[in-house]
This record gives sequence, C-alpha cells and structure tokens, in this order.
Amino acid sequence: MHILGISAFYHDAAAALVRDGELVAAAEEERFTRIKHTADFPVNAIRYCLQEAGISPQELDYVGFYEKPLVKFERILTAALVTWPRSLDQFRRAMPRWLRQKLHIKKLIRKSLDLRREQPILFLDHHLSHAASAYLVSPFEEAAVLTADALGEWATTATGHARESEIALEREIRFPHSLGLFYSAVTAYLGFRVNDAEWKVMGLAPYGEDRFSREMDELLHVQDDGSYRLNMRYFAHHRSATSIFNRRFLRLFDRPPRRPDEPILDFHRDLACSAQKK
Repeated sequence: MHILGISAFYHDAAAALVRDGELVAAAEEERFTRIKHTADFPVNAIRYCLQEAGISPQELDYVGFYEKPLVKFERILTAALVTWPRSLDQFRRAMPRWLRQKLHIKKLIRKSLDLRREQPILFLDHHLSHAASAYLVSPFEEAAVLTADALGEWATTATGHARESEIALEREIRFPHSLGLFYSAVTAYLGFRVNDAEWKVMGLAPYGEDRFSREMDELLHVQDDGSYRLNMRYFAHHRSATSIFNRRFLRLFDRPPRRPDEPILDFHRDLACSAQKK
C-alpha cells in the first residue's frame, strides 16, 4: 500500500510517501525551489517522493492532507465575527486566498496528481497529524501523546494516548489560547522572524536571567492540571493580520519591540530567559 502525505499553504510545504508502513521518502518544497519556508503546493517534493518509490500517482492507494480546511475556515470566520469590527483587516486579507485556493484543496490535489476518481483523498485533524508523525515512527507500542503548536483547526494543544496503530486525542486547548503563539509573540517582540527564528529565542535564553517572571505570569496563566490560558488583554493574533501582541503588551515591558538591526541587550536576553523558563 502506498500513501502520500501532503502539507501546504501555511509554511514549510512538504510531502512524504509511505509504503506498507515504511517511510520511502520525505522532502520539503524549499529544497527544490530554494525559497525558504515556502508554503506553495509541493509539486517538486511530491515528484521526488514518487520517483523514490518508483510509482506513478495513479498507483497511490491514499493521499492525505495534514489538516481539515473546512474546519479551519469555520474557525477563521468565527474568530472574525467574535472580534468584529477589529478583525476587519484580518478578514479581508484572509478571504481572497481561501475563496480562490484553500477551499478547493481536494480539487487541486486531484488535478495536480491526475488521480483517478476512486483514489481517496483524506483530510486529517492537524494535531492528529503531529501525533502520528512522532508516534508511528517511534519504537514504542504504547505512549502518552502531547502535541503543541501555534494552532491547527481549533486546537493549539492536545493530549491523548496511543497504542499499536491507534491514536486517540482526548483533551485539547483551543484558539486563541496557544503556547505557540505566546512564543511567537516573544519572538516578534525580540525582533526575530516568526515561524523562522524561534530557535534564536531558545538560544538567547541561557545568556539571560529570569527577571520577568511576574510579567510572564501576567501573560500566561498555567493551571494546576497543566492546562493554560493566555491573558488576551495583551494579544492581538485573534483579530489582527499583522501583529501578535498589542500596545498593552508593550506597556507591560515598558519598551518598544526590538528592530532586527538593533543590538541585543541584557533586557532581551533576560526576557528570552523568562519566556523560556515559563
């Protein structure tokens, strides 16, 4: 059995091909186009995977996509309505691409690969895709599961259990509360590029001191059971297309965001340290 997995239209578009449960090939589209973090449909990565497997698209048994576009579209519409009219700019920026492209992914996949009508295209829960990518290639027959990122359809963090080939995600934290977006806000505030340079925050943290634990506690509330909530008074990602944090976030630290060309000071090192410790 041959299964092709596809990720596209957010960042780091990629493809992977599995034959009878064994990984045959996987590649990011940027390796072929030389466009860092490209989100374009991964035609080159798909071609490479098929060539490595020695098969044509018509020999695929399944094609999987890493999230459910309709559920994600529902979340975007709901978030826009809840925060209207402040979300107007975000809504206007998002709709053209969704209406032209993202709502028609199934048609795009079938046309791009020239698939037969009977070849199934499956749309998987985003966090289930994350869990599967770790657990199914691990040496474990059973495992606890924890996934966390910026966001999927609605979930930003999920927990569950995996046994043999079954994965069950039983609890989730939903948008706009997100550890990933909390870290993205810190990344942007420190003058680094979001979805690219988060590792710089992690690397900067050991050089600082934990001077901002109070401020981090104000931004992110962690409960006794390990769940958490963002203090949305300081964030803008739920209603803005251009900013993750707001002016109240800036007042909390009493300093403007660092520009990329500005030097890194003890303040920035200490803030990275406190964020990482949180």
